[in-house]
Amino acid sequence: MMFAKDDTALIEDVVEELKADPAIESSRIAVTADRGVVTLTGTVPTYWQKVEAAQAVWRVLGVCALADDIRVEVPGTHVRNDTDIAAAAVAILRSHSDLPETIEATVRDATVTMTGRVDWNFQRTAAVNAIKHIRGVKSVRNNIELNEGPKVSDVRERIRMELVRTINQEVSNIDVETDDGTVTLSGTVRSESDAAAARHAAWAVPGVKNVKDLLRVS
Repeated sequence: MMFAKDDTALIEDVVEELKADPAIESSRIAVTADRGVVTLTGTVPTYWQKVEAAQAVWRVLGVCALADDIRVEVPGTHVRNDTDIAAAAVAILRSHSDLPETIEATVRDATVTMTGRVDWNFQRTAAVNAIKHIRGVKSVRNNIELNEGPKVSDVRERIRMELVRTINQEVSNIDVETDDGTVTLSGTVRSESDAAAARHAAWAVPGVKNVKDLLRVS
């Protein structure tokens, strides 16, 4: 059940959370709320700070949705053209040994679009996390695709190994379905830690794009 909080109190808490995060220059960020839906407007100097601000909002109890309308306004001394940003993106991607050379970055108007194919979801995340710190970037679009989706048997075996290793439980009560890279877990487990272990195991299978957790604790 979602924790209900008065919108005025919610705004105050979000503002304080933004101020408390040393990574965010929050002086130009405005916060409004309507029945738990928080809207951020204003400007920040880097795309990374825009991402950090959204994460800060979700840390506040009572937030049920977020509309992130923050704009990135790069200070004049830090403005870079698309060619410079693209060169920096290529250098960063090539420096990560866990990222394949199939990932490409295209830059237009300081927006970086990531394309290519990878085997693991963590590689998609790692690529974007690397790019978002580049000076001059205003936004990042993650269009990286995963290779062939996972097989049910692979997911079930990975979960079985994970649960036996971490909590000494078999997976006879866990049902696994896959559809175009989305894994759905249903059935029963003994605790929330068991469910977390099952989710972690599912994400560890090559080709998994999303995990839907319908597990019940019993």
